[in-house]
Amino acid sequence: MNIVKILQTKQGDIYEIKDISKDFQTKFGKVTKEQLNDAKDGDVIFSDHHEELTVYSPTFIDQYKNIKRLAQIPLLKDIGYIIGELGLNRDSVVVEGGSGSGGVCCFLGNIVKQIYSFDIEEEHIKIVIKNLESLNIKNVDVKKASLYEPIEIKDADAFFLDVPEPWKAINTVAKALKISGFVVAYSPNLTQVSEFVNTLDQDKRFSIIKSVEIIEQRWDVFEKKCKPFSSKQHSGFITIARKIKD
Repeated sequence: MNIVKILQTKQGDIYEIKDISKDFQTKFGKVTKEQLNDAKDGDVIFSDHHEELTVYSPTFIDQYKNIKRLAQIPLLKDIGYIIGELGLNRDSVVVEGGSGSGGVCCFLGNIVKQIYSFDIEEEHIKIVIKNLESLNIKNVDVKKASLYEPIEIKDADAFFLDVPEPWKAINTVAKALKISGFVVAYSPNLTQVSEFVNTLDQDKRFSIIKSVEIIEQRWDVFEKKCKPFSSKQHSGFITIARKIKD
């Protein structure tokens, strides 16, 4: 079920409301269904404990963060980096494999022209389709197939690989990409990165650009206090290469 409204307290607590046909309970007290139905964006309402809450409508990113997940999906810091490095836009055609829970294709589907997403697991495909429907994304074609085998797609702008052995998909990638198109491999460990880069290095159709890890450092800022949070979360390594000839 999608989010219908969002409540935010003065302290910054956020509540996502998915059903406005009934009262909603918070740690600051109850908000009635009548209040929820009548409130417009920016309105301030009060709980029965006299707590002030601001009401506003969810955006795409609010709904996206609530998609169903079978496993860890690439974090927004990684997806954002890939979009920027590849220059993806409303004219871009992207191929993806594997689909997983659809974290990447759901996000990119809100930006690019067309996505072809491949996975070998029926359960993954069902979840991806459900997530796409919940976000009302209609430009993603989900297919059951292995990218270690040829596919009938040509002249794609980008190819995103989140598979255990991305080096086995290089021939498929080369035939699907246009010259100047990008391939991105998202790998959880450096062994995979090394194998992928070494295989690409021997393939004259590609020019390796870089392998990176994106670290997000959050800071706690309040009045005169400014200090970093101690934890840094590793998600995956990103390798980017470009097709330079057939």
